[in-house]
Amino acid sequence: MHMTVPEWLMRQARKLRFCLILLPILVSACISPVRYGDIPHGEYVANERCRPVEQPVEMLSDKPYFAVTSRLPDCRSEPVTLLSQRSDVVRYGRFGDPVAKEIANAKGKTKTQEVIPFALNGNQQWWDDLAAEAQKRDGRILLYVHGFRETFFTSARDSAQIARLSGLEIPMVHYSWPSQGEVLKYAADETNMYYNERQFRNFLTRLAQQPWTKEIIVVAHSLGVRLVIPAIEFVDRNSSNADSSNISNIILASPDIDRQDFERDIAETVLTMRRVNNDRRITVYLSAKDRALGLAYNIHGYPRLGRPDCFDPFEAISLREQGYPERCYAAKAEYDTPPDKSGLTIIDTTAISRDQTGHSDYLRSALACTDFAAVINGTTDKATNRVPTRLLHVFALEPDPENPKPDHIAVCRRKPN
Repeated sequence: MHMTVPEWLMRQARKLRFCLILLPILVSACISPVRYGDIPHGEYVANERCRPVEQPVEMLSDKPYFAVTSRLPDCRSEPVTLLSQRSDVVRYGRFGDPVAKEIANAKGKTKTQEVIPFALNGNQQWWDDLAAEAQKRDGRILLYVHGFRETFFTSARDSAQIARLSGLEIPMVHYSWPSQGEVLKYAADETNMYYNERQFRNFLTRLAQQPWTKEIIVVAHSLGVRLVIPAIEFVDRNSSNADSSNISNIILASPDIDRQDFERDIAETVLTMRRVNNDRRITVYLSAKDRALGLAYNIHGYPRLGRPDCFDPFEAISLREQGYPERCYAAKAEYDTPPDKSGLTIIDTTAISRDQTGHSDYLRSALACTDFAAVINGTTDKATNRVPTRLLHVFALEPDPENPKPDHIAVCRRKPN
């Protein structure tokens, strides 16, 4: 149905009025500073709990779950908790699967709540324990870097889920940077992410240079991708191995990174021909229903790698005229001498996106979880739900007609043993 000009103008006026009403609220919320708080940061870390030499055995998880964090810890009492403020010191610890615990409020009433068991480690003990666990499992390590709007609890919970999904039983290392855990703190999260670049880069370099580290599988989500890619570039430049570093399998879930920037630079750095031939690969999970990255597109002015928006309207028109969905993806790198293998694979989860944001399909949608697990453990030949698209490096995940309503929770969460 076509609108007359007055109708169109009235609709635009209503939109403008709505935006003007919301503007003061959004501006005050989005640019409000991250407060220092009522307690000097030095008081949080004054207790010796923040500098453990070793950790009591009974506090260790029975799983090989390791945490690295640049969050400010609150060591005033047990258990130590990790805050949303940033710290200049990187600390090490161990964590476990979520457990139910009775929590008492100020009125003395209790309620059952999931918590993540966590305790700080002495630095040397942490590295020694990780070395022992890695050597049991052929030197393989799974590293997860979370994204925007995460707390330590939510990101550690996701790390444990990723470890269970993989089925590999190799050490899981969770890097937790000080995301604020709030929707309206995106700018603060970006600031803290960039502040963490050196800390994460130094950690990843040390991990990759250990003689017992044979392979690092990296999973990065959302804003965390902007930490991971530059750090891998740095490790590659400083690798003692002339052909490739031991970071081989890189998985980017809903990556909040400029798509054109990724296209332009990746062939010259992370996916050089010799690294691809030495089994370096990147798998990207994206969705056209990703609302979080739709907002990030509006904020930054350019499409994100994790959402197939078409920046070029003429490209969108051309796709529509050819009968294709109006979705634009990162192009494969062009090489003077093409590698023997394909370094970039894109998985479009639009058709199976779940929850309100579509920003975490790899942990929420059964078919995406199954595919994600296959990518982690290197069994993509069994990823039978992939549907080829017009581009050789892009595949779509479509609903299974024989199982239209899978049990997403059972498939994705895989209860702890």
